[in-house]
Amino acid sequence: MDGSGISGTNQMTSKGILFSAALVAMAGGAQAETRIGMITTLSGGGAGLGIDVRDGFQLAIDQAGRDDITLIIEDDERAPDVAVQLADRMIQAEDVDIMTGIIWSNLAMAVVPSVTAQGVFYLSPNAGPSQLAGRGCHENYFNVAWQNDNLHEAAGAYANSAGYTNSFILAPNYPAGQDALAGYKRFFEGELAGELYTQLGQTDYAAEIAQIRASGADSVFFFLPGGMGISFLRQYGDSGLDIPVVGPAFSFDQAILQAVGADALGVVNTSQWSPDLDNAANTAFVAAFQDAYGRIPSLYASQGFDTANLILSALDVATPSEDPDAFRDALRAADFVSTRGDFEFGPNQHPIQDIYVREVVQDGEIFTNRVIGVALEDRGDAYADQCPM
Repeated sequence: MDGSGISGTNQMTSKGILFSAALVAMAGGAQAETRIGMITTLSGGGAGLGIDVRDGFQLAIDQAGRDDITLIIEDDERAPDVAVQLADRMIQAEDVDIMTGIIWSNLAMAVVPSVTAQGVFYLSPNAGPSQLAGRGCHENYFNVAWQNDNLHEAAGAYANSAGYTNSFILAPNYPAGQDALAGYKRFFEGELAGELYTQLGQTDYAAEIAQIRASGADSVFFFLPGGMGISFLRQYGDSGLDIPVVGPAFSFDQAILQAVGADALGVVNTSQWSPDLDNAANTAFVAAFQDAYGRIPSLYASQGFDTANLILSALDVATPSEDPDAFRDALRAADFVSTRGDFEFGPNQHPIQDIYVREVVQDGEIFTNRVIGVALEDRGDAYADQCPM
């Protein structure tokens, strides 16, 4: 993946930057300081995803105007070893109480088990690998986005309703890609014309498109977030193939749409969030984000915003340093107003939520998504019954 499509004003990628919601509260009855460590991707491939999570999270903190939170942000460079080193330093030297921010499932698998084993809370604003939803669940791990399979399950359900019976499916070969194809196949009732795992970060899809052309498929499902999706959609458009494409929102976020342009028009994708969701919290969020950053928020930005607001709601009840059990219970209660509307946690502390069907449209010079239906209502995930909590 690459950072193409990201405007220069949003490329804040320097490491070790310390953001504070405000100075630590002075002594004398003030609430205890809570230190939050954010490790996310701010440079190189996939930087746009991490930037959006960071900006959405920071917006919520800024709106709250609290003086008891310190937010420490680091760039993981999309490298598991870097993420592990940063997490260890944040826990041992920075004394963080909560961690968040990771985009990629392979990084989450490298970091989250160690973080939670050390008594630190981890709230995921994006990555939701099946391993951490099932047997690897933990009382200190919460996912505020989705379990990896969810949006792909919804794509499979939509494909059935659209009458597709022979899908060609492809995704990168890493945990989220494996969950993606598993999710699609869980709900899709037709046959598979082909199934491929591509390389993570791949940019040339000529061979894959040739296989799709020869497969006899009546539909294509793909999960290729960031720069991978840009490359695939451009090459698919240039190929002249007219086989309908279905995908999850990750392959149709705002940066990808602006980079791909008209080749994405009319493509159907699935998401738990959309900028046009009709609720007061979402309308206010979209307007505030555009005012603060000069661009339409992506689902990653909405997930960062919701994650911060969940933390804030729990901090109104207790702090993790003084009463971790009460703080955990407050997180489970999810007593905050989500941009996506109704939100609750399942028994494995992953969301139960609606997954929408969206279509890529053009609004003036901007390419964006509009909701056209609901694919799955109140969907939890397929791994909750494996969680020993």
